Amino acid sequence: MSFNIRAFKFGIEHEVAFIRPDGKFADFANTTFAEFETIVARLPHYDQDYPQLRVGDAGIKLKRWYVEGFERFDQKGEVIDCPPKGIEIRTTVHDSIDDTLSELRESFERLRIAAKKSAFLPALTSFHPYRAEFIPTPPLNHYEQQRRQESPEMRTAHIPMLTQGPDLNLSAAGLTPTQLVDIGRKLTYYSPFIIPFSYSSPFYQGSLWPGLSARTFYRTGARPAAMVFVAQTTDLIDSMPSLTQLARIPAEVGRIEFKAFDSCGDFELYGSLLTLLKGLVLDQSLPGRATTPDAKWHQHSARFGFADKTVYDQAQAILAAVNQVELDAEERDRLTKLQEKLNQRYSPAHKMIETYKRGESIVDILQQGYEQQPSSENYALMTRRL
Repeated sequence: MSFNIRAFKFGIEHEVAFIRPDGKFADFANTTFAEFETIVARLPHYDQDYPQLRVGDAGIKLKRWYVEGFERFDQKGEVIDCPPKGIEIRTTVHDSIDDTLSELRESFERLRIAAKKSAFLPALTSFHPYRAEFIPTPPLNHYEQQRRQESPEMRTAHIPMLTQGPDLNLSAAGLTPTQLVDIGRKLTYYSPFIIPFSYSSPFYQGSLWPGLSARTFYRTGARPAAMVFVAQTTDLIDSMPSLTQLARIPAEVGRIEFKAFDSCGDFELYGSLLTLLKGLVLDQSLPGRATTPDAKWHQHSARFGFADKTVYDQAQAILAAVNQVELDAEERDRLTKLQEKLNQRYSPAHKMIETYKRGESIVDILQQGYEQQPSSENYALMTRRL
């Protein structure tokens, strides 16, 4: 399939979990929407962000930051509650990966400062470290039950209440809807072989999980690995989970959204992963395609990561292919960093596991996950450079 790709654009959606003032992991059972909304209320609103950022029907997504949770409706379809799981940061759309990361760092530091005023601390995880299920309370009413049948993702909306993870978004001028769908199928196929670069969820029900990514094990397969946004209903394809979605605002048309990575405390790693995705879009040699994610391969990858020979070999082949496409020097440097991690068969979860085995608590380990990010002391200097 020939490509006439021109300019790329990038964006990141990053979910942040928190430790409560009482030292417990904040979730839908011990934290209210109002507590998180108090934090969001301290953060600025940028008029220039719109219409490229979607507000949504419930009116919760009013800023670059918003409370992420499970929206509850009354019988008339009005939102009446939203049990939370954390706060999501979303960047605006940028022409470069560097600018995307700069905005993410600034937004994260603003969030950290705002949360500290309520004695909440950011915590890096990709799966709830203590709970294994989310059960809506009270049970779903008739309207909510009907609403859940509207899409495959609504039918599995309880799963994300246990997960934190990023959406890495990119688009490129010149792609047709057919090419977009093909790229989505390509990313879906190769997903289990690239996501170990990000694994950061080795805890489950208060102890070590037997693997590197509980999030991937329990999520991907039922939920999408990749999704592409199209302008016309005729471009949608029927699949469970969805590979295509109708764009809700014009700015979403053509978006390629990769959803299978774990959360990264080192935002530079997002830069490498966005470069990898860009390279996969540009590559024309890798043949694998899948409309829906292979749950068994994702579960196998979640358990063993790059220690598995097939996962390792496939990742090597992907990096080799991506290194053949046209990239600039900085992008190649970002791929080199991935190659180094692959050579070591390393995922961020390994460090978390080692720290836990040395006797540190899960809560302490999760708080350490963002230590690579600029501290508040560096915030003024950082924002002057943006």
